Amino acid sequence: MSVLLIFIDGVGLGTRGAHNPLDGLDSEFFSIFQGETPRLPFDGRMAVTDARLGVEGLPQSATGQTAILTGVNGPQLIGRHLNGYPSPRLKQAIAEHSIYKKLLARGRTVTFANAYTQSYLDSRPRFVPCTTVAMETAGLRFRLLEDLQAGRAVSHDFTNRFLIERGFDVAECAPETAGRNLARLAAEHDFTLYEHFITDRIGHERDRELARRLTREHIPLLTRFVRAALAEADLDRQTIILTSDHGNIEDATTRSHTMNPVATLAFGPMREAITARVAALTDITPAIIAALSDNGRP
Repeated sequence: MSVLLIFIDGVGLGTRGAHNPLDGLDSEFFSIFQGETPRLPFDGRMAVTDARLGVEGLPQSATGQTAILTGVNGPQLIGRHLNGYPSPRLKQAIAEHSIYKKLLARGRTVTFANAYTQSYLDSRPRFVPCTTVAMETAGLRFRLLEDLQAGRAVSHDFTNRFLIERGFDVAECAPETAGRNLARLAAEHDFTLYEHFITDRIGHERDRELARRLTREHIPLLTRFVRAALAEADLDRQTIILTSDHGNIEDATTRSHTMNPVATLAFGPMREAITARVAALTDITPAIIAALSDNGRP
């Protein structure tokens, strides 16, 4: 049994209406709304997931992602929601409690599917996201563009267009190809994480009409990517989970994050076990570890 966690930044569980650019889109994974039971393909299940975590203010990336990756209440730990990159205390929590560390200690195989450029690693920025901190502190190997070209990694934008625009010599990738590559890679490990953050960037666009247009252009591509990963996966043995850290893209009337919960979707043999345990972002890591422990080695 294995688990693939697809983390998609900045997609909340919003309400229907003109304010929500996801309303009216034909996406079985993202056109999901509060108060409605979605008809998920692949016999999926949904858990409405709290992103506020008992702390006043708008949920933010650094604290929310810390919660997802560790089970530690990030905003409670530092007394506030923190956007962007993790603070020293959040880094320490990730270093000590990441899902990578916990699964490695149990003899599990883990990986991060995203491709990095060698130039990024050679001139490593001072501030790096939670996912990179989790990788580094667990001692994982960074996947590079050579892995991407060999189909053994996926770009954060899954089409490779951002890399091409920056001058890197890689071929454009169809969403379906990227989704299949991700599922095959995940089948080789007990736990795999993939991160996609363009959705949050779109939600922060200053031009609201541009944000609406970008949402309606990007979400169909993202839907094709996710659908292909699910179609390629052996859902008798692979569990695929989609979640987010906070709302944003589902409300075009604001450039900030939202107070909305997020949807945690689960597909495959552990879907019931996962969604039954997840009520908040802090439940995701414990739910995955428990499900893997109940379905294989301790």
